Amino acid sequence: MRLLLDTHAFLWWVTKDQALATVARDEIARADVVAVSAASAWEIAIKKAAGRLNAPDDVEEQLDRHGFLPLEITLRHARAAGALPRHHGDPFDRMLVAQAQLESLTLVTRDRRLALYGVATLAA
Repeated sequence: MRLLLDTHAFLWWVTKDQALATVARDEIARADVVAVSAASAWEIAIKKAAGRLNAPDDVEEQLDRHGFLPLEITLRHARAAGALPRHHGDPFDRMLVAQAQLESLTLVTRDRRLALYGVATLAA
């Protein structure tokens, strides 16, 4: 399986938070590919700077430690995210949807609204 972690799923994994569903935890552990988007690193940095999130400062080290692949944002991703219907207003989530669609990844998320885009999801 090829997975893309939503920001909360990534944070729950690295902090061993029990909020992450057991099924999702098992799939992440045995996946062929687990990617984390640059959009998630950006979202974490913005929310930390605003004092709205307590999260590790070492996103890159966490990726390495857990064997996750960084997924850069390309122009193709940006165009696809911008063209999505407005089912969801969060630009970070829209980017994750576009990346999951274009890169044939299953999005691990607790946000049920993202399924409205027809993207493959796994409940976090």
